[in-house]
Amino acid sequence: MPDSQKGGWGSGREYFSLPELACPEKQHPEEPMPTRRTLLGALAVLPQAAQAAWPERPIRVIVPFAAGGNTDVMARTVLAAMGETLGRSFVVENRAGGAGSLGADLAARAAPDGYTLLAGSGGSLTANPVLQANLSYDPLRDFAPIGLLARVPNVLILAPRMTQKSWPELLAAAKAAPGSLNIASPAIGTTGHFALELLNHATGAGLVHVPYRGGGSLVADLLAGNFDGAILELSTALPLHQEGKARILAVAAEARVPQMPEVPTFIEGGVPGFTSTSFTALLGPARLPAEIVAALREAAVQALATSAVAQRLVSLGATPATPAETTPAGLTAYLVAELARYRQAALLAGLRPQ
Repeated sequence: MPDSQKGGWGSGREYFSLPELACPEKQHPEEPMPTRRTLLGALAVLPQAAQAAWPERPIRVIVPFAAGGNTDVMARTVLAAMGETLGRSFVVENRAGGAGSLGADLAARAAPDGYTLLAGSGGSLTANPVLQANLSYDPLRDFAPIGLLARVPNVLILAPRMTQKSWPELLAAAKAAPGSLNIASPAIGTTGHFALELLNHATGAGLVHVPYRGGGSLVADLLAGNFDGAILELSTALPLHQEGKARILAVAAEARVPQMPEVPTFIEGGVPGFTSTSFTALLGPARLPAEIVAALREAAVQALATSAVAQRLVSLGATPATPAETTPAGLTAYLVAELARYRQAALLAGLRPQ
């Protein structure tokens, strides 16, 4: 579900705390699970004044897109469980505008006191720095990374009239008639668009990009056969695949996804290392105290380890972040790699900052 699509979560500022997403204390399969005692220990090392002040009131989290999109829904899912752990509610504030730059700027300029955070994503943190010439913030300098929360891979889905059953078969058809296959994305500069540019570069497929202005009309035209296929987020394409309305040929992930284990990756189809994902991450303003970062990160890890949160993310087409990705260093490394990937794709597409 693209961030541009509105859903049933409402809009604007909302308080929430869902008891059903409470975080049981249990061990993570790859590293020791931080317990409530560990979390309180992290808070105990704060200076005495800070201990009394944080978290003493609800924590605002800016989602720089409209309610109901991937970033919004995934952030709310994790934050509800984090609120149970910290004993404070989170206030989600949807501040759409500028492809995510408006809300990100507000978070970057907020006081680094632990009461304003950003639910960041590819639009605000990796696409805008490449595509917007006068961006008011730097994604690596102006934020304190807390951790990655979840990723949603992009997939290649074909119109119902197409007969190819695999990516190698489609690639062969594309090379046999260069420029004959049209592949859509939700918009110029989206992860789907950049994935297509990188796929063409890696394979010489010569797939022609058809940009849209959002996912709603794209899906309708896909089913009508107005183009040959599309690169979409799994959350958007999965229902079409499961209902037999359209067929997903390949997923741009390192491994097959649990939502459709029968569908191979592009890597399996002969494109080494090819991945493309959207993501949701948690960040604070630069100079956020390290102790608060650590406490928030541990609460996020506990949330991601609960079965309710994990199942909800999977139902959205997402994959919870790995333990390494949930660390500040892991998130920073992820953002650096994604920024490099976006810059390469923009160069291939002939896109310049505007």
